[in-house]
Amino acid sequence: MPILIVESPGKKKTLMSILGAGWQVLASMGHITELAQDGADNLGFDLIEDRVTCRYVPRAERGAAVIAQLRAAVKGDPQVYLASDPDREGEAIAWHLAQVLKLKNPQRVVYSAITREAVQAALKSPRTLNLPLAEAQRARECLDKLVGYRGSSVLRRLVPGAKSAGRVQSATLHLLCKREREIRAFVPLDYWSVYVDYTLDGGGVLRAYYRQGVSPKAAIASGQQSETGPLEPEAEQAKSEESTRVLSQAEADRLVQVARTQPHRVLSCEGKSVPKLPPSPFITSSLQQVAGTLLGLSPERTMAVAQKLYEGVTLPDGQTKGVITYMRTDSTALAPEFQTAVQSYLKAHDPPNLPTKTTAHKAKAHAQEAHEAIRPTEVTLTPAVLRSALSQEEHGLYDLIWRRAVASLCAPARLRKVVIRTQSAQVQWESRGSTVEFPGYTRYWNDLAKELLLPTLTPGQVLTLKTAGSEKKRTQPLPRYSEPKLVAEMEKVGIGRPSTYASTVKTLKERTYVVLQGKVLEPTPLGLQVDEALAAHLPLFTNIETTARMETDLDRIAQGAQPWEKFLTGWNRTQFQPMLDVACKQAPPAQSQGETSDQPCPACGQLLTKIPNAKCTGGAFLKCEKCPDTVMFWSSRTNQWESPTSRTKDPELPGPKQTAHPCPICKSKSKLEQYFYRKEGIVRSLLRCSTKAKQPDHEEAVYFQAKDAPARFWSRKWGELDLESAPISTIKGTMTRKKTNPPSSPPPQALRPQRNAPPAKD
Repeated sequence: MPILIVESPGKKKTLMSILGAGWQVLASMGHITELAQDGADNLGFDLIEDRVTCRYVPRAERGAAVIAQLRAAVKGDPQVYLASDPDREGEAIAWHLAQVLKLKNPQRVVYSAITREAVQAALKSPRTLNLPLAEAQRARECLDKLVGYRGSSVLRRLVPGAKSAGRVQSATLHLLCKREREIRAFVPLDYWSVYVDYTLDGGGVLRAYYRQGVSPKAAIASGQQSETGPLEPEAEQAKSEESTRVLSQAEADRLVQVARTQPHRVLSCEGKSVPKLPPSPFITSSLQQVAGTLLGLSPERTMAVAQKLYEGVTLPDGQTKGVITYMRTDSTALAPEFQTAVQSYLKAHDPPNLPTKTTAHKAKAHAQEAHEAIRPTEVTLTPAVLRSALSQEEHGLYDLIWRRAVASLCAPARLRKVVIRTQSAQVQWESRGSTVEFPGYTRYWNDLAKELLLPTLTPGQVLTLKTAGSEKKRTQPLPRYSEPKLVAEMEKVGIGRPSTYASTVKTLKERTYVVLQGKVLEPTPLGLQVDEALAAHLPLFTNIETTARMETDLDRIAQGAQPWEKFLTGWNRTQFQPMLDVACKQAPPAQSQGETSDQPCPACGQLLTKIPNAKCTGGAFLKCEKCPDTVMFWSSRTNQWESPTSRTKDPELPGPKQTAHPCPICKSKSKLEQYFYRKEGIVRSLLRCSTKAKQPDHEEAVYFQAKDAPARFWSRKWGELDLESAPISTIKGTMTRKKTNPPSSPPPQALRPQRNAPPAKD
């Protein structure tokens, strides 16, 4: 029986319905291996001359379990088809699967849509592994870990409380901090917008603005195509509804006086019919931008919803299938069969919108274009057809994708742009407007600004002034980035890839380098301090051009034009390591961070050092320079510093209880102990090794109680604990929270104590 190995278990049901009972479909659950946490700086690889020696290990307990399951399945040497996602990361997963399972003849199949036609076509023409594509992903993984681990270590010496630096993360933070500094340094300028209103025959009013230096032809030609749809028309409209800036009240008053005392006549009335081409179909970045603007979805949430639409939904007729193509892409191309299907759809439902020639949409510079644009798998699956099959979020996103894809293949819209110019004495006034002569693609994707219908006037015609006036205004700095606008800027400057945009923004928020204020991202004081330190001491992290060039280098590796090991070792030897060496000399010694507190060490009596940490209650924790195992945290419950072992001492809570479950990594097979604690008045518990105090390497051997299911325990690294053979007791309900007076020092905030987060892997 042939085996098809995919990444996500969510695809199995859809694929089984396509392939039938003669196939076995298994899921790798994403990556099954990862770089080991060993060697110099725990990198898991060594850089020796022009070679990179990587050591891969199973990705936690889940990865080991999946490997065991897959190895058992491929015994007997069945035909194995590797169907991980069709991108660099997917190719690397396929390569790792082939290595771990020791496949003799792995068949690689790729499809951009989970439909019967796409999957069957892929199986009919399998290929071998694309090694350069997998090597580009391996290079990215090693590069990001090298930069993140070694750079973060230096950064934390430079900035107390800093958590991590990252190749894409830090460049993106620099974009935000640079804009923030521009906003703070901005000096506003007062100006006046001067206008006149004319009374027209029939009672209408025409408003015109004082203009200087803009010809009517230039005004008609203004307004560029918007890549992402209805994101910019408001700004475009605002420009047409304002006069040339007048920089003094006196000059504004003079212009108003001229308008009120001098006769007005029409100087010119020019109009031109201009086509407006349809927008391109969605790529990853434009989908994230538009979904953020129109649906209020974060980039991360947009990709999660799109993943569900790609993997498969249950249709009204009972079928389960993917309804969109692969959502991580930078290509604007559409499959010929989809173009033909849309033409048939338009011919049947909207004949006037069938174009004589399909618009050719250009991809961005440096686009990989490995897959087609994001589109519905079938044009006949309209948003109305799928309304009952999708959640509100899914339907909203699918509606955008369907309308944008169809609009991209429609006829252009045709607009009539008109500019009326009037004159009083030597002062000229201008009114701009346009009308829609043919809606074209805008029936499906309306990205037009508000249209202003202008009257038909003739040159020399005398006009009746109704009023003249001015409005005092003030220049504004460039706005802070919203999440959609930040994604657009990342794409524009060339940092990151479609698969990294959402995770990068998420990491910046998790590190508290930025916060979401309303709809915009604002750097925190810590974020600004980190960016300033990186720019001064680790400039490769904040150099946008360098980060963008790395993406080009990775492209060259993917194309087979550059050896990945030589690239990585050469860059480290000539650029990265020399920069780190200089930064280390400039950084203060690690032990000098923080300030001396008045709290003595319970072990040796030496005064403890206060280490800033934004995640801790009070923004800091205490550590002993002489006894490295001694740390203390502020307790808002007892209003005093406590060691971690004393933090759960509560007369109302039971003591530790030993369970029948072995520690997942303890060589002596010690049992896990259950510890009870109180959080926000609720009693919870966790499981950890009973010998943890003696084995600091057991730091991650912890299982936490699930909030929604008290009888379930899980670990970020080890997965869910099987409690069927040996259940664990739980305490349900809440206890009264003990009220204490707020301490005079130190805590200005009350956040959960947490160790510094690990360095980012962009």
